Amino acid sequence: MSKAKADQSPVIVWLRQDLRLRDQPALRAACESGAPVIPVYVLDDDTPGRHAMGGASRWWLHHSLDALAKDLAAKGSRLILRRGRSAPALAALAEETGADTVYAIDHAEPWWRAAQAEVARALSLDLHPGNYLAPFGSVRTGGGTPFKIYTPFWRALQQQMPPHRPALAPRHVPAPAHWPQSETLFDWKLLPTRPDWAGGMRREWTPGEEGAQERLEDFADRAARYEQQRNLPSVEGTSMLSPHLHFGEISPAQVWHAVAGKGGTVGTFLGEIGWRDYAANVILQFPDYGTCNARKDFDKLTWRGGKAAEADLKAWQQGRTGYPIVDAGMRQLWATGWMHNRVRMIAASFLIKHLLIDWRRGEEWFWDTLVDADYASNAVNWQWTAGTGVDSNMFVRIMAPLGQSDKFDAAGYIREWVPELAQLSDTEIHDPTFPVKGYPERLIDHRAARERALAAYASLKS
Repeated sequence: MSKAKADQSPVIVWLRQDLRLRDQPALRAACESGAPVIPVYVLDDDTPGRHAMGGASRWWLHHSLDALAKDLAAKGSRLILRRGRSAPALAALAEETGADTVYAIDHAEPWWRAAQAEVARALSLDLHPGNYLAPFGSVRTGGGTPFKIYTPFWRALQQQMPPHRPALAPRHVPAPAHWPQSETLFDWKLLPTRPDWAGGMRREWTPGEEGAQERLEDFADRAARYEQQRNLPSVEGTSMLSPHLHFGEISPAQVWHAVAGKGGTVGTFLGEIGWRDYAANVILQFPDYGTCNARKDFDKLTWRGGKAAEADLKAWQQGRTGYPIVDAGMRQLWATGWMHNRVRMIAASFLIKHLLIDWRRGEEWFWDTLVDADYASNAVNWQWTAGTGVDSNMFVRIMAPLGQSDKFDAAGYIREWVPELAQLSDTEIHDPTFPVKGYPERLIDHRAARERALAAYASLKS
């Protein structure tokens, strides 16, 4: 690695959803440039528009940046914090420091791509792949076009696997002779105070690179049993790596190499890592995927609105629908910023098909409350469930929450998150057939909800 001279013009490392030192190609390239390095994070609430970070993500970001600043300090560096629109903020920093080159990891989100283009017009922008298993555009059909369907995409992606071997963190990050001014993390007020609703998240999560490494080590020991356990909410057989992957505290290449040789059903988990690449591939083709139906005929579907629908939406958000598995998931989400994967599907399907509420209302709620709120994954998953996506479940396939709860043995999960039902037996708890003190009646019967959803779909097709 080249040794920097302190009096050289520095280079900037623009950090976003790549808050790590290990296997961080933009940081490594900057360190190898021979110039002093200025790592910077810009809190940009303007460029993303309605997809500025939600409350749970902001809580995570605070702690992730705090951890990264400490990790950089141990390497002889600092983390510079600025706030505002990314391109002008970086241009101002470059003018202050004499830098003319920005190193960054390429991002798929439409607002980050717009910001990258704006930065590139003012400065030399050196982009590197690093947030996904394969570089953007490298997984294509035989005709050279992007895939729209997951299964052939995953088949083609596997032909490029395994990914590169993850690189170690740099031993030292060369510092400039004079550091530019930095804002203070606490001044950004990313943490909730009145009220402080983050107690459950503090107990559940350790944001930052070391927290990501701990999660990976924990999951690696059980990765071989992924297929058998991932659908069991009471077991929590998923990796719980998604927020760490979203914020780039760990690279997907490192995750791949840590678990790929574990045997058993680990291949199913690797397919889920591939789903992240697929989702990025989708939003690169359809940047408005988080707000617009991919199947335009669904633009004619009449979603419920008005006071009754708003009341039902609020009940869903609060975990007061009268369907225990749905309520357990929504309460877990509010308390911890997380929901088990199988339960996410059940809760999303319930909003869309039982309550006949526009999937975008659910996407908005998840965006605000999930610590792993990722534009590509969130949008693709909601459109898959709604039947509106380029690759999606059929709208007429309507999940039965009560049956799903029993099938996937969610009794323990429900007891944890819906204590009003804790005294019920394993048989009764999925579908209480009598009033339980403190627990609401169902918003709608399953059969009536199914008939209403099918009628709405039939009118769309008529």
